[in-house]
Order: sequence, then structure tokens, then C-alpha cells
Amino acid sequence: MSLIDESLLAPPATHRQVPALPVLDASDAADDAFLYERIAAHFEQAIAQQTLGVGARMPSVREIRRMHHVSHSTALQVLRVLESRGLIEARPRVGYFVCDTALQMPAAREPLRLAPMPMQDNRFEGIGARAAEYLNKARLRGPLLVDLGSAMPAPELFDAKLLNHHAVALLREQPQILVHGPSAPFTHPEFQASMARYALSFGVRVAPMDVAATFGNSEAVNLALDALTQPGDMVAIESPAFYGILQAVEAKKLQTLEIPSSPHTGMSLEALELALRTHPQLKAVVVVPHLQMPQGATMPDSHKQRLVALCRTYGVALIEDDIYREFVETDEVLRPCKAWDTDGTVIYCSSLSKSYAPGLRLGWMNAGRWQERVQMIKFARSRNLPVWPQLLGARTVGSPAYMRHLVRLRQQLRVQRQAAAQAVARYFPIGTRLSLPAGGLAIWLELPEQVSASRLYDEALAVGIRIAPGDMFSNTGHYDHFVRLSCGMPFTSQVEEGYRTLGRMMHAQLGMPPRA
Repeated sequence: MSLIDESLLAPPATHRQVPALPVLDASDAADDAFLYERIAAHFEQAIAQQTLGVGARMPSVREIRRMHHVSHSTALQVLRVLESRGLIEARPRVGYFVCDTALQMPAAREPLRLAPMPMQDNRFEGIGARAAEYLNKARLRGPLLVDLGSAMPAPELFDAKLLNHHAVALLREQPQILVHGPSAPFTHPEFQASMARYALSFGVRVAPMDVAATFGNSEAVNLALDALTQPGDMVAIESPAFYGILQAVEAKKLQTLEIPSSPHTGMSLEALELALRTHPQLKAVVVVPHLQMPQGATMPDSHKQRLVALCRTYGVALIEDDIYREFVETDEVLRPCKAWDTDGTVIYCSSLSKSYAPGLRLGWMNAGRWQERVQMIKFARSRNLPVWPQLLGARTVGSPAYMRHLVRLRQQLRVQRQAAAQAVARYFPIGTRLSLPAGGLAIWLELPEQVSASRLYDEALAVGIRIAPGDMFSNTGHYDHFVRLSCGMPFTSQVEEGYRTLGRMMHAQLGMPPRA
């Protein structure tokens, strides 16, 4: 796989046509369900070797069909995979071109094993304390110069003026809304109807009465786990995974299996199927299909469909955490796993907290076959949500103004991610690998193995820089030389200086001078 190299920092080449490339003959792999991955790897190698230089025009769908003797859908999937890996970009009415940052983006590794990863005692014992220790250190440190540890969009990326306008208008329309307590039904009917209509736009059909409002996405996932499991039960999750999921699993005294995940296509379905065959006590699978945190993978539709079928076949619930779908940079309609659910196997969890208004902490879910049980647990635990944020969401989400906001948000985040990736190429040690997702709020880095991310956390925090070390995202011990860095804030000169400082610290750990 590609590594950071000084030669990759050369000025971009001018646009040019694609040179002649050897053709990958598909005749001997006609039965390969993942033929598009093989062809994509063929072009990825050509980009890494600079046979396809920066600015080169990629073959069109028609040309890929002719060159490799594949179907239209396979050819299109090849281009989508390369785009998701940050190697090419689409230009409307022109075609696909090799990105100006492609040769600066060292490729993230695929998982080395396709079986469930061994645990420490097969339990998440200590992950909560470990994450709390990191968070408490940051809290005690006080104000930070650069916060690269929190994967949230900066406040200036939201349209506060428009949100305030809608909020004030709603208070004028219903001046008693803040002094009347919420009453049954548990979720306001206007919010239920709005979310059901919005879900239909991306392929999910749910009845309004089966939409439940939640305090953000975290409560939705926790409600799903409570409805499905008892202490001692087993849950399968992606590895690495968002530490909030690890904490929830540990707090409920559940056993777990970490399933290796690709930084490009998400959870290994081969490893999951092995786990389903060999662990009959497995009760649920938790996945983030779009921009999985922290790797940033987006599952192809074929993976989503197969994942739902696997869970249905083995009688295991699928908890789908779809909090980042709206951050994916694509003109295509992204369908969640729930779109392939025909019998209520999928518990769908979503949120407006990161894409709409973080201050409202507003999420929603549909629990499939477990809807009534989730409603009962929700009412017993926290009763009803306030009406005001539900009506704000109901009257905004899916509107033309909301969709324009998402376009602006994605565009700005893309600028920030690319600037961060370029800083990694400039300042971080040779051997660093990078997963540059097609959207989202963070990048996931594999550092040289001699670099300790936990030590880097302490050293960086001492000078006012916060990162998220890799061992917060797993209980397997595999990620101590990984870090997640936030791209949610504008890439200022102060942020760039933070990257330069991190680079110096890593080189010091390696006993090497910093890069020029």
C-alpha cells in the first residue's frame, strides 16, 4: 500500500488524458461478487504509480465497460469506490479526474484478519474508565489551543440566524409551548409525520406512529440494546468503533465480539458470518453504515443488503446507527440498511444533532419488531421529549433551506478534511497511513508502529492540543498507534501549527528530526 513519501509533495501535474493501461480481464472472475473491487484496485495501483497522474481524466463508465467486459453497474461502482477513497473526484458534465490530493493520501490498510478479533477476557472491562481518563485529563487542562479530539462541526458551520428565526416564530405561534408539559403520545405527531416523510426520500418506509423521538442518537442506540439484551448476552460491533458504543456495551455488562472492518467498505461480512455461525448467544449486531466512526467507511448497497439478509437468516437484530448519512458527499440517494428490512429485523437510529442543531440533542428511531418494548423502556426511563425541539425539527428537516444547508456543510467540511490531509502529508512521519473518507467530521490515521498514541495524547495535551488516541476505539489493544483527528473546525493557521507540533512530537518518539 502507498506510504507518505517526499516525492508525493511535488506540485500537481496539469490535466491530461489517461495513458494506456493494461486491462484487467474479467473473464476468469465472472463469478466474483466483488469484481468491482478488483478493478478499483487496478486503477488505485495506477494512481499510486503515477501512471494516472494528478488531474488525469479517468475512463468513463462506457470505457470501463468496454475495457474490462463488465456491466454498467459494475463500472459505475468502480468509480464510486475510487471516489469514496478520495482518489478521484466527479466534475459535473465532464467526468471523473484524479484528485489533486490523491497522491498525497497514503492508503489505509485493509484488515489483516477476517475473523472476530480476540478480546481481553472477551469483555469491555475498563473501556469506560479508559475513555473517562482521557476526557478528564482534557477537562483538567482547561482551555485548549487546538481541539482535534471532538468530532463535532464548528458552530459557525450552522445557520444560527435561520434556526433562531424558526425558533422565535414557533414561540410566537404557540406562546404557551414552554409552560405546558408534554403529554401522550410519547412523540409529537407532527414530528412523527415529518420524519416518516423524510425517511421515505431515502428509501425507508415507516408508519408515522412507529417513529420515536429520542435525546440524540446515543439514547436511541442505548434503548435498542436495552430492548434486545440482558447482562451476559453477546453483541457484535465493528472494530475500531466509536467509544460511546463501547461504553454502552460495558455499562450493560454485555459480552462482545469486535468484527474487523475495512476503511472503505465497513464491517467484514465474512468475519460476521463466522461469528454468527459459531456464537449462538449473539443477540445483536451494531453497525454505522455511512462514514463509520472512526474509519469513515461507507458500505456499498450490496454489503447492506447482504448484512440484513445475514441477520434475518440467523435471527439476530441489526442496530443501525445512521447518524452520518447526510454528511456523505454524493449525488446518489444513500439507502440505509433499513431500506432492505422486510420483517422488522433492523432497529434504525438517526439524529439531527450533528447535521441540524447540536444544541437540541434531537434524534429519532424505528425499532422494528421491538417498537412497543422500546416505547415502554423510553417512557419508564425519561418520559417524553419536549415539544418545542420536535416541532422545530418537524418544520425544518427536509425543507429546501435544510437541503441547501447540508450542501454548504458538506462543501466546507470537504475543504477542511483535505487541508488536514495535506498537513498530515507535510508534517507527519513517513509511514503514516490515512483513511480519507468521502465526507464526515474526522480522519483516522495509522502512525508508525513505534509511535504511541497514548503518549502523544499526553504530550500534545501539555501544550494545549487535544487528539483522540486509538485505544479509545477498541478493547483489543490493536490501535495504540492510531489516532482520530477532528476536521470539524475551519483549518486556520493555528490548526495547521497544531499539526506541525504533532508531527514534531511523533518524530521525537521515533528519534528522528522533523520533516522540513
